[in-house]
Amino acid sequence: MMRGGYIELAHGGGGQLTSELLDEVILPAVGGQQPDKLTDAAVFETAGKAAFTTDTFVIRPLEFPGGDIGKLAVCGTVNDLAVCGATPRYLSLALVLREGLEIDLLRRVLASAAAEARDAGVTIVTGDTKVVERDACDGMIINTAGIGEILPGARLGFERIRAGDRVLLSGPPGEHAIAVMSRRERLSFSSEVVSDCCSIHRPALELVERLGERVRFMRDPTRGGLAATLTEIAEATGRDVEIDESAIPVNRAAEAAAEMLGLDLLSAANEGKLVAVVAEDAAEQAREMLAGHEISARAAVIGTVGAAGGLVEMITRVGGRRVIQKPYGEQLPRIC
Repeated sequence: MMRGGYIELAHGGGGQLTSELLDEVILPAVGGQQPDKLTDAAVFETAGKAAFTTDTFVIRPLEFPGGDIGKLAVCGTVNDLAVCGATPRYLSLALVLREGLEIDLLRRVLASAAAEARDAGVTIVTGDTKVVERDACDGMIINTAGIGEILPGARLGFERIRAGDRVLLSGPPGEHAIAVMSRRERLSFSSEVVSDCCSIHRPALELVERLGERVRFMRDPTRGGLAATLTEIAEATGRDVEIDESAIPVNRAAEAAAEMLGLDLLSAANEGKLVAVVAEDAAEQAREMLAGHEISARAAVIGTVGAAGGLVEMITRVGGRRVIQKPYGEQLPRIC
């Protein structure tokens, strides 16, 4: 019986310790498979058009205000499916564990992943576990893959964006990056900044279900933040995008922390935000729908798609104009 302790290289060797790790720690936490029924692949049924995504999560520290690497992995995969207009159904979960990792920490991370999966209505159906030497990673790396069913009314893509369409943002940008940075560097602020890490499938899918083809495009602005998403829209469509700084929701604690650290919140990572481009006549309805969900209660219409040009410009709070450029690299590495 495994109680406490640490991960050993032998836990990845395929023998008795591997079986104990699977049977006593991993499978009870994430569910979906019985030890005596494990096979090399999961078999399931799905109807209609499907979406498939995969991602690998490397974050330091493994636990941060508002979440941990387990919750992050599930949310990230669920969100990638949702912004494609797909109802998330099945996930894989593969673990790379460092020798010396606390097993109690692993239990917490797995419990968090399982809770988020249950809340999102997805089943973790397959996975893998490897153990590496102490100096090979920071503690844990998680790879996930997800399959979802595309909603009948979903028609999303850069090619569907038109001049006059409106840009919506579901809440204040940059909270995840600031939360991780504060814990990593052991910084304290007058008000703690909590990561926005959450699954956004409910508001995203409601937009598609109720507005149909009037929803042109959706994206969860993770690495590179809002700036990366907006510049990708401009580059892909060849159209200008104009946003209003005063319309962007702001977390004052995150804003103050970013100013102190010299970070740009528009380029900072998010893990629970939604950017949507919708037809002009659907913008207010879309905002009201997003505002009806707790996780997107501060949703706002922040900009408009213009004619040809391919630039993103922001009208500043003082009435000037600032060109928003695609981030060159990551302001903060290893945060998602």
